[in-house]
Amino acid sequence: MRYLKLIAALVFVSFSALSQETKIDTATKVPEATKPAEAKSEWYQKINLRGYAQVRYNRLLETNQDLQCEQCDKSWGKNGGFFLRRLRLVFSGQISNRLYFYIQPDFASSPDGSNNNFGQIRDAYFDLGLDTENEFRLRFGQSKVPYGFENMQSSQNRLPLDRNDGLNSAISNERDLGVFFYWAPKKIRERFAYLVSSGLKGSGDYGVFALGAYNGQTANKNEANNQPHIVSRFSYPIQIGKQIIEPGIQAYHGKYVVSSISTGVQAKPQNQYRDQRAAASFVLYPQPFGLQAEYNIGTGPEYNVATNTIEQTSLRGGYALASYALKFNKQLFFPFVRYHFYDGGKKFERDARTYKVKELEIGTEWQPFKNFELVTMYTISKRRFEDAARPFNDQQGNLLRIQFQFNY
Repeated sequence: MRYLKLIAALVFVSFSALSQETKIDTATKVPEATKPAEAKSEWYQKINLRGYAQVRYNRLLETNQDLQCEQCDKSWGKNGGFFLRRLRLVFSGQISNRLYFYIQPDFASSPDGSNNNFGQIRDAYFDLGLDTENEFRLRFGQSKVPYGFENMQSSQNRLPLDRNDGLNSAISNERDLGVFFYWAPKKIRERFAYLVSSGLKGSGDYGVFALGAYNGQTANKNEANNQPHIVSRFSYPIQIGKQIIEPGIQAYHGKYVVSSISTGVQAKPQNQYRDQRAAASFVLYPQPFGLQAEYNIGTGPEYNVATNTIEQTSLRGGYALASYALKFNKQLFFPFVRYHFYDGGKKFERDARTYKVKELEIGTEWQPFKNFELVTMYTISKRRFEDAARPFNDQQGNLLRIQFQFNY
């Protein structure tokens, strides 16, 4: 409740400041004759449209068709074929000096792995600037929860085809509905933008400091217990000569209601569990060598095969990624290698499915021109994922994965 009061105070102070500014502007109104002429802009001139699409095939050199990954890519394994992983359109615009909007639907959602290409909202939020430079902002709506660097990084920019299990198991689709406060100096906001526009695989502008409250049941789902989650993050890109590093820390706390439980599985009262994590991040941007690592610990619901019960247990996981940026005749190559692991439950899967993941990925991203990217990635995986329907399910195998990405 302490964090909620702080957020409420920020909102009150912000709207008070906006109100005071309005009074000042009215009191010092400039005569019409002395006002400079303003260039008229139509509404559609303030709205930008862009997007990207990803087409995948995961069955090459496959050694085990029962090796799957429900959270990352539902076309893994048996009966998987060519697959539209993402089909995004982004509508955004700076409507006024202090109001920005961002709406992103995805037309390749796959709710159950067999019925594909449904349209669904990923982002729908509004940024309200609290000062003329928008260094202080309030974000209202559904957006990414500021937890982890790779979670914040767009799939359009990320090198590996899927996010790591360790941190991505915190928030399904990385998003939820809430209100978030962001602060970053103008200079650092420009640096965040540069890290994306320059092709250095930045995460985007989620502030140097973030504090927010959100429902906690993940994106496109209703709140289930009237107790919002609280999250906070600090991340600062530091320039040292030509190199840029970005250390960060983040944490969240709340209570989660497990909504998908098999018949006969025992759970806590109201299916409610403590849900909290803390993580550390470090990024060395690829100029030309890059390094990225994150690790988190916490607690949450997890299925116990021996007792057929969803229990409150500890969790841990993270990853390390090394990459190299090569430029040849205006073409870009990013060879990379990533190892990641996770030991814990996934609260948003059936019975808070228990996981133990160890995975090594070796790949390359090729950008012949800015509108097209090709990623090939060889995956060596060992995954134990168990619930009431699959109580003893330890799978391992290798596969070659390919993604064609179109940027528009």
